[in-house]
Amino acid sequence: MNDDQVPKQGFLKLNGDVVWQASFLGNYPVYRGANMFVVDTSICTLVDSRHFDTFGEVDAAVRLRDYIEGLSLGTVLVSVSCDAASGQLDAAEATLTGLGADVSDVENRGAWAFVAVKGDPSKTVLDKVLTRELALERDPIVAATFAAGKAAQMKLYLSNKQDRYCNSICTDCG
Repeated sequence: MNDDQVPKQGFLKLNGDVVWQASFLGNYPVYRGANMFVVDTSICTLVDSRHFDTFGEVDAAVRLRDYIEGLSLGTVLVSVSCDAASGQLDAAEATLTGLGADVSDVENRGAWAFVAVKGDPSKTVLDKVLTRELALERDPIVAATFAAGKAAQMKLYLSNKQDRYCNSICTDCG
């Protein structure tokens, strides 16, 4: 629970359209934990969206690990933490680190945002804020560009500027 009792909101946009929203004390579900999004960069669309409550559900990290391991090599995966994601994340930490997203040092109500290409951790762009206190001062911000065929590029901008506990993501293809 947000000890500050401050309404928070996060979102994912593709081509300017909101395809996912979360909030705390707002009009959208909280989606506490690790949120994962598979994006098809060739047509800039959301292929899959999964939520893993790695704070409140004992088996969520195992399901998160299995989900990531089941993705094909080359899959573009976007992830944002929301509220408290680190409570029971242990079983998925090695898999996340294998993606190039080591979030094992993020404490309760710290925050992260990353974009990764499965199988190529050198392409992962990660930003994290380690503690709740630091998350109140600075929000994770990530920017990444992926080639989308010959004529287009996908630009990903992840931030939790509007929300200290749910990261916001903006994606445009052009």
